[in-house]
Amino acid sequence: MKKKVLAVLLSTAMVLSLAACGGSNGGDSSSDGGDAKTEGEDNAGGETGGKGGYSFQMIVKSFQSTYWQAAIQGVEQAKAELNVEVEANGPANESDIADQVQMINDAIEKKPDGIALAACDTKSVIDPLEKALAAGIPVVCFDTGVDEAPEGSVLATVATDNVAAGAVAAENMFPVIEEKVKAATTGAQVRIGEVNQDATALNIQQRGQGFIDKMLELCTGAGKKVAVVGNEFYVNATKGAVAEKEAEVIIEVGVPAQTTVDLASTEAQKIMSKDDTIAIFGSNQTTAEGVITANQKLNKLSTDPSKGIIGVGFDAGTPQKEAIMNDQFIGSVTQSPLMMGYEAIVTLTKIANGEQVSDMPMDGYWYGKDNMEDEKIAPNLYD
Repeated sequence: MKKKVLAVLLSTAMVLSLAACGGSNGGDSSSDGGDAKTEGEDNAGGETGGKGGYSFQMIVKSFQSTYWQAAIQGVEQAKAELNVEVEANGPANESDIADQVQMINDAIEKKPDGIALAACDTKSVIDPLEKALAAGIPVVCFDTGVDEAPEGSVLATVATDNVAAGAVAAENMFPVIEEKVKAATTGAQVRIGEVNQDATALNIQQRGQGFIDKMLELCTGAGKKVAVVGNEFYVNATKGAVAEKEAEVIIEVGVPAQTTVDLASTEAQKIMSKDDTIAIFGSNQTTAEGVITANQKLNKLSTDPSKGIIGVGFDAGTPQKEAIMNDQFIGSVTQSPLMMGYEAIVTLTKIANGEQVSDMPMDGYWYGKDNMEDEKIAPNLYD
């Protein structure tokens, strides 16, 4: 199985306890960040640490999951190392797009030395980015990029290669379900589910589409015709699919009305309740936990394709780790939100110091029962 998305940036010396910090009130969170490093950190810290005294604004998607709390731990470490101030805010829910836009506008009014932004909806932040550009405030995006950002408004993006990350989930799922895929016919179709928390954030779009495209490629390589049904965005973005009645394999994509575990669970239940479903992918922490919650009612997940539905997740968190240990998920793909938060602040500090910066692709790794304690995996498996 393919384990990596990108070459590892995390030092094996990075050992952190990602205890939950911050709250759902969207305010600044604080905790001891530990000693996380990247291979270029000594150089970065040395160049940026000499001046310090800068004040930055950070807008996350929300504080509703431990993923964002882990990112704030990285911010706290960067603050301590670089002698900078960071005020972190975020809406109560990742679906609260208008609230986040207002937070960005409020941040601009404070005239900070820079803004770190994880956009809930990439189109909705275009106007605030134009305002930041006009005000001379540099912006670094993290976790998700903004493809249509006004030229010069976003100076760097710190994010996982989400297309590749979604593909890794498909590459590790496919061998487990391959025999069922090969046995499928138009009269006896098989269904693979995907639950994405939205169709508006670029990272979720890329990750969800990365999974779909790779799974379509693998199934087509096995001689099967594939249909993609469900959410309109992902259906329209997919190339090479056939009509549902012509397909032997169906990829069904569900997107909840709002970003909550309960609503993600509802979408997962719709897919998992169908007799032809053989596998399901939850493409972030919220939707993976939605799949797990759905299974509490349906009891259909298994790591044995002859006994149930194969489950694959994304990110981490206690429910997901327990699902892997309890043979409900075969595994998940982890990111490093802590290092994204850390590097976003390092990058803003470099910009404030007049240094050149560029996009920074971050790591993602496949993990399962066999490698959860690996030194490159364990630090990213926050609770």
